[in-house]
Amino acid sequence: MKKIFLIVSLIVVIILSSAFSKVEKSIRTYDKNCVRPTQITTVLTLEESKNSINSIQVPFTGKSFVGFREALGFKESQNRYHIVNKLGYLGKYQFGKSTLKRLKIYNTNNFLKDSEQQEKAFKALCSLNKYILRKDIRRSVGRRINGIRITESGILAAAHLGGAGSVKKYLRSGGNQNFSDAFGSSIQYYMKKFSGFDVSYIEANKNPVI
Repeated sequence: MKKIFLIVSLIVVIILSSAFSKVEKSIRTYDKNCVRPTQITTVLTLEESKNSINSIQVPFTGKSFVGFREALGFKESQNRYHIVNKLGYLGKYQFGKSTLKRLKIYNTNNFLKDSEQQEKAFKALCSLNKYILRKDIRRSVGRRINGIRITESGILAAAHLGGAGSVKKYLRSGGNQNFSDAFGSSIQYYMKKFSGFDVSYIEANKNPVI
């Protein structure tokens, strides 16, 4: 009787060990193939998404307004909301204090802590620049200046860099007046880099409200 009990007990142990081994192997396989949020640190293009880790499809933002917003934010600050550069420009989109005052934002400390307010401020500034540049957008989109196809998203990105006035000078001079910021980024460079995004979501507004 004892021998039978021992044999049965041994069989049960072998079965349980085999089952646990399969579960552990399955967990390891899942963990190996799992793409964690912390591994995604940049906005990926479609090509980069297709060639990502183990050929897993990683979400990308494409050419939508969200894609425009995230690509510009990454260029400005690597999408870091709390950063202040050495010239005093603030947040994900590197706003100047004078621009923030125009948008009726006066507390820069709170601004740096509030990612939602930063996103609303970016949208508002795009709306304002689209209003200021509405005639230039109408006249210039589709043209080529210095070999660069002019698009609405390129115009709005360039206005974010150097202001609407600098963009007007660039477009109306046929590219001869090409403003560059303190770090060497130019209106023309932004026109090219951020060309072709769909920014129809943004409505021109003389007095955008945050």
